This record gives sequence, C-alpha cells and structure tokens, in this order.
Amino acid sequence: MEPRHLLWALLFMDPLWPQLTDGATRVYYLGIQDVQWNYAPKGRNVIKNQPLDNDTVASSFLKSNKNRIGSKYQKTIYKEYRDSSYMDEVSKPSWLGFLGPVLQAEVGDVILIHLKNFATRPYTIHPHGVFYEKDSEGSLYPDGSFGQLKADDSVPPGGSHVYNWTIPESHAPTDADPACLTWIYHSHVDAPRDIATGLIGPLITCKRGSLDGNPSPRRLDVDHYFFLLFSVVDENLSWHLNDNIATYCSDPASVDKEDKAFQESNRMHAINGFVFGNLPELSMCSLKRVSWHLFGMGNEVDVHTVFFHGQMLTIRGHHTDVAHIFPATFVTAEMVPQELGTWLISCQVNLHLQNGMQALYKVKSCSTDPPVDKLTGKVRQYFIEAHEIQWDYGPMGHDGSTGKSLREPGSISNKFFQKNARRIGGTYWKVRYEAFQDETFQERMKLEEEKHLGILGPVIRAEVGDIIQVVFYNRASQSFSIQPHGVFYKKDYEGTVYNDGTFEIYCQEGNHREAGMSAIYNVSQCSRHQDTPRQHYQAARIYYIMAEEVEWDYCPDRSWELEWHNQSGEESYGHIFLSNKDGFLGSIYKKAVFREYTDGTFRILKTRTETEEHLGILGPLIRGEVGDILNVVFKNNASRPYSMHAHGVLESSNSQPLAAEPGEVVTYQWNIPERSGPGPNDSACVSWIYYSTVNPIKDLYSGLVGPLAICRRGILGPHGRRSDMDREFSLLFLIFDENQSWYLEENVATHGSQEPGHVNLQDETFLESNKMHAINGKLYANLKGLTMYQGEQVVWYMLAMGQDIDLHTVHFHAESFLYQVS
Repeated sequence: MEPRHLLWALLFMDPLWPQLTDGATRVYYLGIQDVQWNYAPKGRNVIKNQPLDNDTVASSFLKSNKNRIGSKYQKTIYKEYRDSSYMDEVSKPSWLGFLGPVLQAEVGDVILIHLKNFATRPYTIHPHGVFYEKDSEGSLYPDGSFGQLKADDSVPPGGSHVYNWTIPESHAPTDADPACLTWIYHSHVDAPRDIATGLIGPLITCKRGSLDGNPSPRRLDVDHYFFLLFSVVDENLSWHLNDNIATYCSDPASVDKEDKAFQESNRMHAINGFVFGNLPELSMCSLKRVSWHLFGMGNEVDVHTVFFHGQMLTIRGHHTDVAHIFPATFVTAEMVPQELGTWLISCQVNLHLQNGMQALYKVKSCSTDPPVDKLTGKVRQYFIEAHEIQWDYGPMGHDGSTGKSLREPGSISNKFFQKNARRIGGTYWKVRYEAFQDETFQERMKLEEEKHLGILGPVIRAEVGDIIQVVFYNRASQSFSIQPHGVFYKKDYEGTVYNDGTFEIYCQEGNHREAGMSAIYNVSQCSRHQDTPRQHYQAARIYYIMAEEVEWDYCPDRSWELEWHNQSGEESYGHIFLSNKDGFLGSIYKKAVFREYTDGTFRILKTRTETEEHLGILGPLIRGEVGDILNVVFKNNASRPYSMHAHGVLESSNSQPLAAEPGEVVTYQWNIPERSGPGPNDSACVSWIYYSTVNPIKDLYSGLVGPLAICRRGILGPHGRRSDMDREFSLLFLIFDENQSWYLEENVATHGSQEPGHVNLQDETFLESNKMHAINGKLYANLKGLTMYQGEQVVWYMLAMGQDIDLHTVHFHAESFLYQVS
C-alpha cells in the first residue's frame, strides 16, 4: 500500500557509444549440459550433524518416496572447456556447486563466449554489468530485430553461438568501488524457468591491473575470493520437473503437481545448490584479504540477510556482519578474517534458516603473522537474564491511532485481539532479556529512558577498544543463548548452537500497517537544545490536479506478450490476467487517477507531451526546489472522497490531509525544507511520491498515485523542468491488486463474463487474476514513451509501492548506471 522504500535517482553515465582502450580478449568455451544434481550429497544435516531420518525438516525436502523427489534432481548447467573441441572440461572449485564457471575481465577487455548447447531444449547466455550489441544480448523477447541479430536469442540443441561482450569505461568500477564488482550471467529464453533449471553463473569486472596474466586469471588484490548464490531454488519451475518426478518418485502416478506440500518440498533453500550445510568447505587463511561476491535470484521469497558468524565485512564502506541480498542484486563484500575456527554462514530470514540455507567456512592459520592489537578500552559488564513473562501486545486496550477498542467487532484489530475458546487474544507467554545490577540477579536495572524498549532486551553500549562482558542467566524453561552482531568474539562466546508534536510511525507495507504495526512518538522542545533556525519559504509553484475516474486498460495490445511466450492466448502466462473469459475480468478496469489541468477552472486538461507519455497511470511529475512552497489545488471529480498526501514535504497540518468530497476543491500547501532535498552525495534531485490517504490501501490500488522530485536551488528552469538533464522518466513498479480497489464490484458487473452474483470474490484463481504486475499501470511492453537519444543525459526516478510481494529488482538491458548512496 504505502511506499516500501522510495527511490533512487539513477543517471545514465556517458550514453555515447562505448570507447575501449587496448585490453585483453578473454575467450571462454562454455557448454550447456544436463546433469544429475544432489542438494545434500553428504546425506545429512551437517549443521546439526544429524542423519536425515532424525531431522523432520530436512527430510521433508531431501527424502524421496512415492510422491516426493528428494535431494536429487536433473539440472542443466554451464560447464567450461579448454577449446572448441569441448572435450577437455576445465575443473572448478567444488564450492561453486551448480554455478557456471567464474568469468573475469578488466576494464578495456573483450569477452568472447563460444557457447554450445548440448542440452535438449534451446538456451542462451545473457550477462549483467557488461556492454553488448543486439547480436550478443542472449535474451529472447520481441525487440524488432531479425536475421543474425536474433541468433543469440535462442541457441537450439546442438547449436552454437559466439557472444561478444566488452567492459568500457562507462561500465567500470568507480574509485569508491572495490577493485572487482559482482555480476552474473544466465540463460534468458524463459529466464525464470531457465535459471530454476540451473543455468546461472558468476561474472566479475575489475579495475585495470587487478588480474594476473594467466589464461585462468587470478586476482592480485586479494588472497581468496568466493562466489555465493542465495536462492530458494524452485524446482517446480524447472524444465525437468516431469523427468524428475518420473525418475525419483517411486510412484509417479500418485504425484499431484498442484499439491502445495509437493510444491514446497521442491523449493530448495540453497547456497550454490547445497542445503543444510552440505556446501563443500570454504577455506581461507586468517589475516588475509578475502572478497565475497554475493548475489541472489528468484522470487519475492528471495529476500536474504546473510550473516557471517565470527568476522566483520566491509560493504560500500560500512562495517557489518550481515549482507542484504535480493533477487538480481549483487554485493561485493571484503573481509580480513581474524579468529580461527569453523564458522556459520546463514540466511537470517527465519524460514530460510529453518529450511537449510546454511553453510560453513573455515579460517585457519597459514603464517606467523603477529596477532591483532590488544584492546585498551574499558571492560563493560552486563548481567542479563532470560525471563519468562506474560506479554500483552495491546495493554491500553485501544488503537492508539483511532482510539477505538482493539476488540471492536468488525475491526481489523479484533482479528488479533479477540479472545474466546478458539482465539488466544493479545496476551502471550514470552521470554525477554532483562538487565540486573550484579551477578546475584536480585535487583533489576530500571532506566526511564529504556521504557520504550517494550519486549526488547536492554541496550548494550560500548566504544571502540572496549571489552563487553555479559554474564547470562537463563531462568526460562527452554535453552537460550545470546548471539551478538557487530562485535568480535571467539568461538567460546558465539552464542549459536551448531557444530510535543505527536506523530505516528508505521510500517509502510500495506498488510503490516493494517495489522497494527504502528506507534506514536512525541517531539518536545528541550531546554538544553537551541532552537533550530526557522527556514524561510517562498511561494513559487502552483499545480492544478483533479482526481477523475477512467476506464484503464493494462494491456491494450497483446501482440508483444504472445510473441514473447510463443503461445496462443489461452496457453500464455498472461491469460489469467488478460482474458475476460472463465470468470476473469480481463485487462480493463475502472480506476481513479490524478490528472493535471491548466488552471483552477479545471476545464482544460494539460495534454501530456512526448516526454510525459511514459507516466501512464501516474499523476503528473510534481517538481520543486528546496525552499519552495508548492500550492496544490485539488479537485475531486470522482464518486467518493479522496485526498493528496506527499512524502518529502512539510504539510500545513500535522494531521491527515483534508479529504475532498466528490465535486469539492481543496488547496494543500506543501513546504519543501532543506532536509528533504538532495544531500551532499545525492544527485541534483531526489525522488518522492504522493498519493491519496483517505484509505491508503484502497485509494492506492484504485489508481491515485504520482511522482514528486525535489531539487537543489537553481536546478529547475523557468518552465519548471530540470536544466541539467535532457529527459526525466518516472517508473512505478507495483502489483495493482484490483481486489482491494474501491471499484471491484463495479468492475465485476461491467467487465466480468458471469453474473455478479455468481462470482466468488474469494476464489484464489479469481484473486490472482486481478493482481496486475505493472510498470506505470501497463503490462507486457504496453508502456509507451520510454524513448531517448544517444548522448542525452537521462535521469530515472524509481518508485516502489505495495505489499510484501512488491519486491522488485529492476534490470536495464545493455546499460549500467551510477548511483550514489548518501
């Protein structure tokens, strides 16, 4: 519903034809081969040192029976060969698993890939992070190319193709980057299924002088480097699913491929294709430089927080022990391991940890290097107890935002706080960390400033150079420990078992906010702090915006979609979303949208120019500079109340924006403070968003949303457009859930093929058919206007809204970006 996170401004760097200086030509011979793969070759849960028969969770994925495949699957992978005979395979480290070979190149180099397909269906190879022309893209979609320019799009069984990729300066690691950046390559005929089948591998692009001159190059700047893919590999999407059922299920006829339990058993929570600690050992020397190249692929479940026990990482200049991985995100982390021993790598997402996304790495002593400097700071002692309590999630008994009872019949909160014979209510037995004065654990520490911590344990504080000593007493009825992040510890202390203004703060993910993830915080004037200088604003810009109802077509032209999938309409992936047969509504829905007018009469609609065509369902791009006052005159021409609320501005009221009833005009004043503008490391403008908040969830899915850009002073020209850019594009990636639109019942009556009374609005297939995976409200390449010219400076404002399924990693083919992290 509300913005999950807002945006980056992305800038094309040197979009002229890439210029290469003299570099090496690096030639790789890759073959695509079908293989048998075992996710757990050691036959046990290595982390727990248990056989599968003693581990119910591991066995649910890894034991085969009459209708379960087990740990072995047929897969298709990339293999490297020494020459064009494809007879002599190049060995690779066992920890790479089913990943293809590591491709390496420096700035200025050319990569030539001789790809031969030994498998049983067409595949390709498509890279990230390098430059290529259309004949070397390796991605099948309707792009208007033909002849030799299409040969790369699908290499048939027995066929071959040569791909030519380059690393120009525009794609080089920046001065602030590590010496080598993490990228990937994969097959892209049907990318989700090709990757699930196994066709993916790592690629690094390096600064000049980072690689030695050997045919199989090694990095000169680090002593060890490793590549890890974190992915819930969905074998249900594999091209080999039917073969795997036939081969590994003892009674294939008993298999129901639509059974949810069967599908879940085929989702392997893997690191490089290994689960439950079966990844072959990652070994390195202490006090040596290590580079970790981490990446993710998959679906919305593939949000991974990768925790390296025992050591610290440096990522983008920050020290951490956790790396955040999303689908198609690539992280380069640097480490100098210090403490010897075998340590755990795991995804900290609870379900992923439970289901086996774990591996081990070993730090060993390889030299007589001097030990790490001793600490010279204070010793800070904490006495902490694990204590069982009855915890009330709603002790006030009412919703702090609305004042209504948490048990009010029909309310969202009642679903969680109702108490009866079948419902627990809002009070649960929990275990909490509590701080005590000393080792007797008799007198609790009670600090006024920590009352807000709620169920959290006490704050542990220390400075660089200090030693933290925690005396832990477990008074609970189960075994517990304390596992820290962000500090150095030895194996003995790891804590993990394995071998006056009042404002609201809330989670901006729709379902989470609706379910109560919100709180109130107070801002008071404190005498010991000087008053913040008041910022002066000047009236500068007026926008006239109307909410109006339209018939919106998500996909007016299906030709691109049908050509891409090479299937008939009923067999296409898009059928469920675009057909108005079989009880579905099709691609046309009644919606409400923001549209701009020339003046306060609201008679003349501002026609969108060529550069604004791409906005689609979005409202106009509102621009302002730091210090401006934006006066937004809003008319509601829709059939129900709506409003306008913006991020990144100071609204004239601290309460919710005034709603406009149908036919009413409301004027909003938005002040743009310095803190909302670009920071010292930002681009000239930063992106924000505006939307209706009468009902934030239903208003959004009804269509009322638009982009806002806030710029440094002097960036906007006399007509309100950026003077430093040739083009601006705003893109909203959102799964529009029409089931939550105000207009659902009207759409069922107008666009459904059945009588409205006969439509089951809770049917899972019907619900899925109304979730439109859109960019600016368009599907399957129906968004028009994303046109630019070679040599132009282009900025992209990327927006994300929605729910937990709205995790989007956006890949621009053939281009790379410079983005800044402030």
